[in-house]
Amino acid sequence: MKKKNLILIVVLMISATFAFNTSLVLAKDMTAKDFEKESLKHITTISVSEAKAILDKGGFTFLDVRTEKEYKKGHIPGAVNVPRGKLEYDIGKDISDKNAAVVVYCKTGGRSCLGTYTLVRMGYKNLKSMDGGWKAWAKAGYPVE
Repeated sequence: MKKKNLILIVVLMISATFAFNTSLVLAKDMTAKDFEKESLKHITTISVSEAKAILDKGGFTFLDVRTEKEYKKGHIPGAVNVPRGKLEYDIGKDISDKNAAVVVYCKTGGRSCLGTYTLVRMGYKNLKSMDGGWKAWAKAGYPVE
């Protein structure tokens, strides 16, 4: 009986070691661009012109995930500012309804992509990330506050 227990313990230890090492082998160093690419598999992106049509139609909240300083320099009319670094902690204060229709944007699209994916993982359902971000919006000559 003791021999069977010893064999079982050894097999379990080898299995655990293999599983741990396999997960390390599968892990890879990822860059910010890698995270963005991964996020794009799980979110909906829209163009700046699509975002403008949504703004004109109404019914969506625009969420600016740039820093407060960037937001104060100019933003899409009526946009709510929750910086990407505080998103997980503060989003419920401004957008508590997880079924709310939200367009997320940042300066060029990277932070909004990551922020949108974070919100998806938090249970938000009706999200769109604006490709090109604030720079593309301003370049198109669309309204700003």
